[in-house]
Amino acid sequence: MAEISAKTLIPETFQGTRLDIAGQIGLVWELVKAPLIVPLLRVAVYICLTMSLMLFVERLYMGIVIILVKIFWKKPDKRYKWEPLREDLESGNSNFPHVVVQIPMYNEKEVYKLSIGAACGLSWPADRLVIQVLDDSTDPAIKNLVETECQRWAAKGINIRYQIRENRVGYKAGALREGLKRSYVKHCEYVAIFDADFQPEPDYLKRAIPFLVHNSDIALVQGRWRFVNADECLMTRMQEMSLDYHFTVEQEVGSATHAFFGFNGTAGVWRIAAINEAGGWKDRTTVEDMDLAVRASLKGWKFVYLGDLQVKSELPSTFKAFRFQQHRWSCGPANLFRKMVMEIVRNKKVRFWKKVYVIYSFFLVRKIVAHMVTFCLYCVVLPLTILIPEVEIPIWGIVYIPSIITTLNAVGTPRSIHLLFYWILFENVMSFHRTKATLIGLLEAGRANEWVVTEKLGDTLKNKTNTKAAAKRPRFKIGDRINTMELGFAAFLFFCACYDFLYGKYYFYVYLFLQTITYFIVGIGYVGTIVPS
Repeated sequence: MAEISAKTLIPETFQGTRLDIAGQIGLVWELVKAPLIVPLLRVAVYICLTMSLMLFVERLYMGIVIILVKIFWKKPDKRYKWEPLREDLESGNSNFPHVVVQIPMYNEKEVYKLSIGAACGLSWPADRLVIQVLDDSTDPAIKNLVETECQRWAAKGINIRYQIRENRVGYKAGALREGLKRSYVKHCEYVAIFDADFQPEPDYLKRAIPFLVHNSDIALVQGRWRFVNADECLMTRMQEMSLDYHFTVEQEVGSATHAFFGFNGTAGVWRIAAINEAGGWKDRTTVEDMDLAVRASLKGWKFVYLGDLQVKSELPSTFKAFRFQQHRWSCGPANLFRKMVMEIVRNKKVRFWKKVYVIYSFFLVRKIVAHMVTFCLYCVVLPLTILIPEVEIPIWGIVYIPSIITTLNAVGTPRSIHLLFYWILFENVMSFHRTKATLIGLLEAGRANEWVVTEKLGDTLKNKTNTKAAAKRPRFKIGDRINTMELGFAAFLFFCACYDFLYGKYYFYVYLFLQTITYFIVGIGYVGTIVPS
């Protein structure tokens, strides 16, 4: 009976020891490829093409609208009432509202002086301004340095308060929430928020707050980030290209068309009444800034983006810091979408088309599809179609549409147009981390609420040619520099490239070899040391 069953269930070609293992594996592959692998890969191709078309339509729409905004739309100070605030001879500074400036910090040894100094240099009546340093540092030495710096400015007559907590519950959201509960800020109408590496110009408040004073329906005025270390290495230039599109196009369009965009967490001024009406700061995701913005928008509040109100800031200059930042920025929005989508649908205060914009454009396409289609199409599906030639991707889906999308993305940083091809390769690598983080957020998996503060280098960047200053730059062990997942994908793409070179017909190996090199560079931790031309 056993012999009959074996012969019935196992093909004769499987029996005996004469067939080598490779032959048996090849036979199994042929048996499952046609009925299972090929159909699944075709479905993956259709899904990727659909996502690619969604992203293409979104980018095209944004491109058309930003052109119309630049040509025909009135500037913010013309769309809304804006008048400079002036001192009154009789009432003195009473025309100026009370403002609190919050600076959340966590072990910011390299930059704390920059942000505190810039905040204390803001041009605003001293009796109408409170500087609040929210220090969650765990290093006692750094806490002492920050407190001493605050005391130094207080001795000069600046109303600055050094605030600490017993724990880091809620991380940044918790610190901001606790800061607004202090009795000495209860009379404040507006709160300006600057992360520890941000340095506002002295006239920042005088340019931003009049929008809030003269327009009772505006909750937020957002400034643009200007990067002081964009030229430090090739990785910072790549970040500049991505973020410039976010500011130049996405936020500009959102502000002009729907008076909505995601708060960037810093370089913005909020109406405290709007924060309270929206439910205050919540720490349920790693994007407390976006969470607050969406909730405030659902209450009917409007936001204004000022592209010419620029604040100096720093980009992550090590791959490890950048990777953690991108995990937070990708996981958080996906997790927030999961938690808020039905709340947005059921909301009665905002019009239908704004709901469509927030759910489809803001969340689904930009925060989910944009990450996943890049990785899935170019790093998984395309290489697999080389190994499985029965499945093909139409040329418009892998060349024409992506080329248009890339060109539209590049409009934000014309000076880096010569780096566009490498930016594509680098973004493909980063799409792996963003896709993984997006899935973690959507599924609310283990790392959904992971919060790692982005490392900053501050003044050491300005003196990197100086040997002593350069020595302060953190050095990593070889184990910290090696990224095994990137090296694994490099090996996979290299194999596919070699296979296509030997047996393919579409010259995909040219792209695959270049993408392999990029994955390999990132895999050995070298990306943060290449200086752009």
